[in-house]
Amino acid sequence: MDDNTPRKSGPKPPRPVQAVRRRDRERDDAWIRAFLHEAHFGFLATVDDRQPFLNSNLFLYREEEHAIYFHTARTGRTPANVARGGRCCFSAASMGRFLPAPEALEFSVEYRAVVVFGTIAPVADPEARRRALEGIMAKYAPHLAPERDYRPITDQEVRRTAVHEMDIDAWSGKEKAADPDFPGAYRLPRQEPAPGRPIHIEP
Repeated sequence: MDDNTPRKSGPKPPRPVQAVRRRDRERDDAWIRAFLHEAHFGFLATVDDRQPFLNSNLFLYREEEHAIYFHTARTGRTPANVARGGRCCFSAASMGRFLPAPEALEFSVEYRAVVVFGTIAPVADPEARRRALEGIMAKYAPHLAPERDYRPITDQEVRRTAVHEMDIDAWSGKEKAADPDFPGAYRLPRQEPAPGRPIHIEP
């Protein structure tokens, strides 16, 4: 084929759902696992008749099952959506300092984020639900112990609480971090100020 022969053109193959545009910010599997262990909460996306729904959730990531666990009431939007179709997406993120610049368009922010793709289903086995619930307690109250600081989860509570398991098909992680001495970097206050009170910027 010489240089003047027309070349066939067509649609580009679809990118993998977990593809990260900025490859310089992409992080490896070990980083993703560590972040999922420490992240405080995330957002679970499910779909009902092509309408996406997003819920904020506490969660537990278990490496041995390569799965994420959520607890919910036995009825409600999330269980209903899960029953209609098991595909889902989950994301957790944290934000660092804001990074000013001479031009407004160039302002930026430090961040860490993970996006997970997979399928989700209710956990049917009561003992598996109990293990997940106890794991959630251990994650969010590591300084407290059952029997010593609180009554352990009862069989009745296990029966009336729904636990969902998200089997992970693919994931991606990314991070943006600036030099510690980045000029003018600042953090926003942790809580919204009361009306009429000035906002204090923490350097």
